[in-house]
Amino acid sequence: MKQISDHLYQVSLGIVNVFLLQGDGLTLIDTGVPGSTEKVLAAIRKGGKNPEDIRNIVLTHWHPDHAGNAAELKQRFKARVYAHAAESDILEQGGGPRPRYLTPGLVNWVAFRLFIKGISPQIAPVIVDEQVQDGDVLPLAGGLRVVHTPGHSAGHMALLVEPDGVLIAGDICANASGLDYSIVYEDLAVGRQSILKAADLSFDQAVFGHGGPVTQQANAKLKARFQQPNPFAGKPLKPV
Repeated sequence: MKQISDHLYQVSLGIVNVFLLQGDGLTLIDTGVPGSTEKVLAAIRKGGKNPEDIRNIVLTHWHPDHAGNAAELKQRFKARVYAHAAESDILEQGGGPRPRYLTPGLVNWVAFRLFIKGISPQIAPVIVDEQVQDGDVLPLAGGLRVVHTPGHSAGHMALLVEPDGVLIAGDICANASGLDYSIVYEDLAVGRQSILKAADLSFDQAVFGHGGPVTQQANAKLKARFQQPNPFAGKPLKPV
């Protein structure tokens, strides 16, 4: 478990990161792939925190690598689950269809086959206690702002830890080998607009569902990378 800022810690699970927010108990941001609950909790304990203090779970989106253990953790810790209103039904139904399109490029094709294709798009159904909308500020760690960022999924949301100046970007993009588009999107053009929307906010650091953090001038770096003309404009995207 790596400390990112005063309130935020990153828990790396290999193919995906989840985050722990400290303030009035603990809040988990995303929960990892199904079956990784004990790995998450072991990392929290090793980092000197008590999992019994988990009070809330905030889901950036419904995909199994992010919401895969939400139901188990909610039941275990009696945690309150927050998600965007556009995805509460799919979470409560236990998942849905994969994002429709694979981002072009050999690296994305290989990563999709290695890390995504074999994961079932189904999760254990989880009741959403609070449906949130763009601009809501959750009373967690001094203020956690919801930023609706569709494209990767309809109800995807980034989260701004306002007191710390950190953006939890989820899967709007990735930083595995430099800032780049995520592997799959429902709508890549909308996803690019969402990245630029988030980049207009005030933050110095950014963390991602996949890859390492950007620790300085993160909003400026996102703008510089994604304001460039869309390299995939006019190219057919491969359905998955």
